[in-house]
Amino acid sequence: MKFRRHQRQNNFRVNLTPLIDTVFLLLIFFMMTTTFNRESQLNIDLPEAKGSAASLQEDVIRIIINKQGEYAINDVDHSLINTQLDTLKRALKEAAGDQEDPPLLLSADENAPHHAVMKAMEAARDLGFVRLRFEAQQRPDNGNP
Repeated sequence: MKFRRHQRQNNFRVNLTPLIDTVFLLLIFFMMTTTFNRESQLNIDLPEAKGSAASLQEDVIRIIINKQGEYAINDVDHSLINTQLDTLKRALKEAAGDQEDPPLLLSADENAPHHAVMKAMEAARDLGFVRLRFEAQQRPDNGNP
């Protein structure tokens, strides 16, 4: 009696095409429904002073920034012609005169644009001023800590 030998046939294949299609559809779905938050501004809390007010020396150069982002040096009533970095640098050089590294006091309105404050800090850095202080508004005493 002759038995047939069963040869193994390796024709068994898994069709992965539907699985790949499903994975890509899920990937596209999640990519389209995901929301990405763009941070276009820095979220910062402006400082408020808690201690006693510091006394100002006469040789301090005060950079004042109003809520429109306009600059004034040492005088609130006379703002600079424009808000360009070069104009601010020239005004700081002129205000410093012959003083070597005078202290700078940056006084910005709480509604001033952040880029205006950053531009003032950049001008101070470019001119070599290292003694930069920020003026903060005194917190009103309401009896609350």
